This record gives sequence, C-alpha cells and structure tokens, in this order.
Amino acid sequence: MPQSAAFTNDQKEYLASRIKEAYPFLGQNQAGQFTNDPEESVFNTPLDDLCKEEVIKYERNGLDVWDVMQKNAADNIFPDPDDTFRYKFYGMFHVKPAQDSFMLRARMPGGVLTSAQFRGLAEVAEDWGGNYTDITTRGNLQVREIMPKNVINVLQKLGDLGLTSKGAGADNVRNVTATPTSGFDRQELIDVVPLARAMHHCILNNRDLYGMPRKFNISFDSGGAVSTCADTNDIGFYAVEVKESAGVEAGVYFRLQLCGITGHRQLASDCGLLLKPDECVAVSAAILRVFIEHGDRTNRKRARLKYLVDDWGHEKLLEKVQEKLTFPLRAIALEACEPMLIKNRQGHYGIHQQTQEGLNYIGIVTPVGRMSPDQMRQLAKLADRYGEGDIRLTAWQNIIIPHVKDDEISSFLTDLSKSGFSHSATSVTGGIIACTGSFGCKFAAADTKGQAQILSKYLDEEIELDTPINIHFTGCPNSCAQHYIGDIGLQGVPCKIDGETVDGYNIVLGGGVDDNRAIAQDVFQAIPFTEIPPMIKFMLETYMESREGTEDFAAFTRKRTSDELRAIFTPLKSA
Repeated sequence: MPQSAAFTNDQKEYLASRIKEAYPFLGQNQAGQFTNDPEESVFNTPLDDLCKEEVIKYERNGLDVWDVMQKNAADNIFPDPDDTFRYKFYGMFHVKPAQDSFMLRARMPGGVLTSAQFRGLAEVAEDWGGNYTDITTRGNLQVREIMPKNVINVLQKLGDLGLTSKGAGADNVRNVTATPTSGFDRQELIDVVPLARAMHHCILNNRDLYGMPRKFNISFDSGGAVSTCADTNDIGFYAVEVKESAGVEAGVYFRLQLCGITGHRQLASDCGLLLKPDECVAVSAAILRVFIEHGDRTNRKRARLKYLVDDWGHEKLLEKVQEKLTFPLRAIALEACEPMLIKNRQGHYGIHQQTQEGLNYIGIVTPVGRMSPDQMRQLAKLADRYGEGDIRLTAWQNIIIPHVKDDEISSFLTDLSKSGFSHSATSVTGGIIACTGSFGCKFAAADTKGQAQILSKYLDEEIELDTPINIHFTGCPNSCAQHYIGDIGLQGVPCKIDGETVDGYNIVLGGGVDDNRAIAQDVFQAIPFTEIPPMIKFMLETYMESREGTEDFAAFTRKRTSDELRAIFTPLKSA
C-alpha cells in the first residue's frame, strides 16, 4: 500500500477485530503466552503476583502485535503503554521523552554484515531515521528518530536486506555476539560465527524462546585476539584446547560460563562443563527453557539468570538442564584445559595479518560508534573494492574490514581517509566506549556520547600514554556501556553546582575482562563533568609516575583500596 493511502473504514474495522482476537498455538493461552496453567498462573507464578511487564505479556504475546503496528503506522500514531512494551519484541523502542520517536535495534549475529546490508541500513537511517546510526556494545546497529508512520517501512526493509529485529528488545535473547575477527584471526582456536548464526536462528524460529522473565545475553569467544566480552553475558562460551584429559579426546571444546551481569557487578563464572562445538546451541536452548520455567516473574530486579543460580547453585541448574537434553553433560576441571590466550587490547583497530597468507584485516576507529549514511556507504565501498564485501562490528563500537591484500593496504588507507575515519588511534581514543546517553535515552543522566568525545579530544591533546586505557561512559546503572569492566568507568548521575543540576558521574576504577577480568571498584561519586577531563588526566599522570615497571592501569588500581585511590587521585579536585 502506498504510504499516502489511508485505510478505509472497513479495513480499520477488520484490523480492530483481528487485534481483539487471538489464535492460540499448541501449548499457549489465548494471548500466545506459553504457560503450564493458563487459567491460574504463568509457570507457577499466580497471575496476581505477576509484575506489570509479565501481565502485559500474558494478555498478549509481543509477537502478536503486528496488526497493531500496521494500524498505528497507517494513522501515524504511537502505541498505548502496553503495546509500547510489545513493540520491543520487534526491536522498536519509543524513547520518549529523550526523543519522541522510535529507535530500531537490528539483530546481526556475530556482528557480521555484508556490504549490501550495510548500505541498506544507511538507507534506512537516511530515508526514515535521523540520518545517523550507532554501533552498540553488542556488535549491532541502532537507527533513531523513526516516526510511527515509518515503522512498517523499516521492518519490511530489514526483511528485504535479510536482517531482522525480532527479539532485539524487551524480555528476549539479545543479539548473539561472537569474536569479531572469527574466521581470519591468527590466534583463534575455532571459527565461532557459524555457532552464533545457529544460535540466532534457533531463537528466531522457536516461539517459546521469546518472553524470558527478563533480557538474556549469549556470546561465543573463539580464543582469538579481539575480545567480545563473553564473560559479561548470561551464557559465555569460551573456546579452549584440551591436549590430554581422562575420558576426553584432545581437541577444541568450549567452557561454559554463566551469569555475567555487569550492571549487577558480576562476571560470568565457569560452571565446570566442557562442551563439544555441536553441543553449544542445544545446551543454550535448554538453559533458556529452564530460565523461562523457573525465573522470577514477580520482581524485575531479580529476573535474571544470576538470581536463579544464586538461589539454586550451578549443580541444581545443570540438573534441570540435563533433563532437557538427549546427550550427557560432561564435567571436566578447568585445569584440564590449556590457559586462555591473552587478548590484544588494540586488536580491534589498526592493521593486522590474517591467518590467510597475504591478507589483512583493518580495524577502523568510529568514535563512540556513530556514523552517517555517507560514511557507511564509503565503508561498504571499501569492503567491496579491497575485501570480499565482509563487514564486522565489534563490542568496542568500531568496524573491521577483512581480506585486504598486502599490496593494497596503502590505497585502502588513502580511500579510508575520505570517510573521515582512521585506522589508527591513541591509547585513549581506541578505548573509549559510550552508551546513547541522555541524547536518546530517558534513563540516562548525562550526555555520554558527547562528553566521551570531549574527553577523548582533551586527553589526546594533554597526555601521551604508552599503554592502552579503556574508558567506559554509561548513562545509568543499567550499564549498557559496561562501565564496571573499564580501566576507568563513568556512570552518569545528576550533580548540583550553585543550585543548578548538571551532568555528573560516579567513577569506578580497575575493571577488565577475559585474561584480565575484574569488576571495577567504586572510588568517586557525583563528580560534575566539567571536572572530569582534568581529573582523569591527573589520574593517568599519577599512574605513569607511580607505577612499577610496565604495570598496567588495572593492576595499579587493583592493589589499592578505594580509600587509597581517592587519596592519591584527589589533589586535583581541590586545586
């Protein structure tokens, strides 16, 4: 139907009747919600005890809101509050009051895109969005400033591109992440992109895997040089090599880590299992189904896998998981596996040789992950001309283009400069991460993206480091930018200066992931952003003057208490 055409009264009446009706699937109640006792409870939680979001899902499954979306698009109106939540099942977020429009979050397993898909997303942003896109810390893309009349246009365009946004929001499994250099990383043990894609399609094609008690994250780490932050996920698979172990053939397996949730100050922990590659998706699906059946549907703050395992322990959880599998789980001590290989903290940008002789991948610095449609088209052109049309998005909010020949690197870099981006970065600019912030998120207490760029420019001009530093800006305690794993993490909070409310931050220090994993410790509270740039400069200068040998910033801060760190990093604040 042309966009200008309006629905007739008969069509509107038909849609209204369809919206009120429900056609249950086998094993579901009238709203399409999987439940063992639809008349009295949802997975043994009495209806009267359900939290607000669970009631919304019980009354109508989020996947059954398509007709509503079509009608609202035809009338160019926003949904009512309940359907606003259900729209998230299609990756559409009404982000009022920050922006009175929709934000689209697309799914792209492993952060893998073709150049054609990348161009198509540029067109979405240009034709129906705010003329920019953002790379997220889950290696996918968001498009903002979409009006109600264009919601269906955007979703249909995604389908035409071979992409989807189903399950990208609300209580669903979010974008499945994977090592962004998988398939061409000289250090990796196994290509994990096929596993990420298999997991992605398993989720999309099993209706019962929608509507968790809360959101859920899954990640696959290939053992490669670039981190995907797998230990910040509810389920993290780490590729490991087993040379000799009782009852297990030598080869590449996966360790299963559970319950990473950095906003709640916890990294995933090894649960003792060793899995073959072809067992990972089945085990994930079993864990998801156990969580669906037993997760907390009364209290949103406890509706994550972490809290179920806190109550049960790993042993009971795995017993329940085993009941849903047709093959036995194998418990093997972590010590039977070869140690995790060290990550390259600068491996997501710059020029790096691939495992394929004569080829290179080039990591491109895209400051805080924001790109214009023109820049996206130029990057797609580079991927076609110098590579194989392959584009990778990283958890570090930047882009990797692989398969560039040795003798074409110089020409590639010349053409790259025309996009306004670079492959090189200082030890600061390559490690600055920022969530959307108050520009586009109602929960954020600070303009994280804008202030991250101000800090980056300031530090580049004021200080020179000889070691990488990760600085994570997040706008609220939800920690979308995972501030607790940064060397320096900043969480937005409102501050008062002369009675006026201004952007400020709590500061945590000493976080890390993978081979350098730790949750950062709280050090400073409610520092106005105007004080942040010189304060961090002072921190970094103090660190370089006082460190032992080549000690990195995380090690320097971890051997000191919060009180000690406040003491050595405070002088500038009083100056």
